[in-house]
Amino acid sequence: MTEQRRKIRLELSSEAARYVRQDAPVEVRRLAAGGALPLRPGEIVTVLFALLQDPDATVKERARTSLERMPDTVMRGALEGALHPAILGWCAEAFREQPDRLEAIALNTATEDATVAFLAGLPHKRLVDIISNNQERMLRCPEIVEALGTNPLTGRSVIDRILAFLGLEARKNETPDEPEETFDAPTVPVTDAEAKAALAALLGDDVSGFARELIEDGPPADEETNKSLHALVQSMSVFEKVKLARVGNQEARALLVRDRNKLVASSAVRSPKINDNEVVAFAKARNVCDEVLRIIARNPDWTRSYQVKLALAGNPKCPQQIAIKLLNYLQDRDLRGIMKSRDVPAMVATHARRILQRKEK
Repeated sequence: MTEQRRKIRLELSSEAARYVRQDAPVEVRRLAAGGALPLRPGEIVTVLFALLQDPDATVKERARTSLERMPDTVMRGALEGALHPAILGWCAEAFREQPDRLEAIALNTATEDATVAFLAGLPHKRLVDIISNNQERMLRCPEIVEALGTNPLTGRSVIDRILAFLGLEARKNETPDEPEETFDAPTVPVTDAEAKAALAALLGDDVSGFARELIEDGPPADEETNKSLHALVQSMSVFEKVKLARVGNQEARALLVRDRNKLVASSAVRSPKINDNEVVAFAKARNVCDEVLRIIARNPDWTRSYQVKLALAGNPKCPQQIAIKLLNYLQDRDLRGIMKSRDVPAMVATHARRILQRKEK
């Protein structure tokens, strides 16, 4: 998280302020930078943060060291209290490898949305769960959703939770392929009319042209229009993309299902307008995230199709457990193709060989 330098106003008691006043003797400031101060945890951290800007290099270095080595009991008390948002932002950077402290920052209502968005991208599972439960923050700050959607540790249950909040729940016939977390997330439905209105607001004067290309089904667009549509989709926020996934046409879904954000890609494959040919194409695609392939594999209506089973089993991006399970339904000719393929994982190819050997016996 990079943050521009800005002037902030820190509130300190008269007792704490005497350690950071510009006219305070340098010896006093250096002593205070050691961190052993008769103050409450929040004021200790605030004093040390103020001393990070001290003109004396020794004071600055001691203050930084004291903050980084602050005992957990003191730091936890400070992070759970009324710290200035700039201090919480600094601590998020400084303690990015300490999940317990990061969780306290994420739960602090004084923490700025930009700091929470930074935290949402860090590789800490409990932190992801905490942030994804704060619907108010996600609604007002799409950057948080963007970060969650691109975090490798954002699992299926978190994706389902956020999409349910956005009004795009899992299809009723999707079956779990692993134990689910339980959660209680009220749904805020997004109607087709609202989604179209949001798209119209985004496009402005271009709504009559591009909206038709992205929403209405018709003849394929030419190459120049495709480039324009791609540029338009890339300029959308994650919320706008999710809304477009609900009402968009086949062309829009083809763009969105390949989005690097798992929330957007999941929304595209769960569109109520998706057709069987698209499902087969997405199951074959090697430039979609594995969550898209999991969603397809969990839908019994789609996996009744032999072409879908074959596409998933032969897709190197498909999770290995799913691919191996689907091998049992393939014909010998296709099993031999997977067995000889250099693209599929070795474990999948080996399992295809074992199935063929059992059949021969």
